Amino acid sequence: MMMLNAKSDLPVKIGLLFVALAWFSFTFYEFVNGLFHGGYTSQFFWILLTDTVGCVGLGFRTVAGFIAVITILLYAFKRGLSRPKAIMSLRLVVLLEAAYWLSLFPSGVWGVTYFTDATSAAFLGTGFLIETGLPCIVESIVMPIVLVKLFFELSPNKPVRGAVKWGLLSGTFYLFVSWLNNTSIWTAALMEKGIEYISLYPINLFSFAMTAVGLLLLTAYAAYFSKKSLGEESFEKLNLRKIGLTVTAFGLYFDLNYVLWLFFGSVGGWGTWYAWILGHNMDLWILSAPLLGLPLLFRRKP
Repeated sequence: MMMLNAKSDLPVKIGLLFVALAWFSFTFYEFVNGLFHGGYTSQFFWILLTDTVGCVGLGFRTVAGFIAVITILLYAFKRGLSRPKAIMSLRLVVLLEAAYWLSLFPSGVWGVTYFTDATSAAFLGTGFLIETGLPCIVESIVMPIVLVKLFFELSPNKPVRGAVKWGLLSGTFYLFVSWLNNTSIWTAALMEKGIEYISLYPINLFSFAMTAVGLLLLTAYAAYFSKKSLGEESFEKLNLRKIGLTVTAFGLYFDLNYVLWLFFGSVGGWGTWYAWILGHNMDLWILSAPLLGLPLLFRRKP
């Protein structure tokens, strides 16, 4: 919090504001779009359940994004918000984000149920389990746990050390579930299209390598950094340049995938991967992450 008070941190403030605006505006659009979305198939019950709960989850995240934007404007720019009230707003944002991740649990149950359903084709069941079931189960359990713990640690009555620890762990697990989710989608795409989908198309191979290997290495780096920094007594003592490097690399992953599609289109034909990364990915707002990561990376103060 204290770092946002320095005049020399104006680029960081602006970057933080733009990322929060991207988070709110993208989620708000997806939330409104979800209100008018419906599906009618033999799996109508599960579609109705997951769409309804998921839409509620997006509603929670939309409110979180709105609170984040207002808090940054008032606290970092206008000085119209006290530190305790800013912390209270941050806690609410964290709690609402935890509710969003929890809303993905029914989708995970659907993926597992469809896999074990005797009436579903074995190939489709396995693909849906990998694509939806396992990642949704993991992220809907892990993320709420770490975020709720962070919510309780972000208290004016508790030592900052606990908030630092669980803030770092939350960021690390966010990278982990992103790697798991995107790698699962790529695996399902290869099950659908065959290994030729990457062996014959270098662009797809590059995207697959960025996902399965690149995101995993970034997660490992974040985990190493978090482990080395868990004992810090305040956020100001963290190496913000290393955090900026991680945030920038994470955002560039989405940027590169999107730019590749703009220049080369759906290489090898439209499929599960392109449908996900361009149409169903609720984390595309991370495209804006370098706007915050770069100012942190090139921040003059240690």
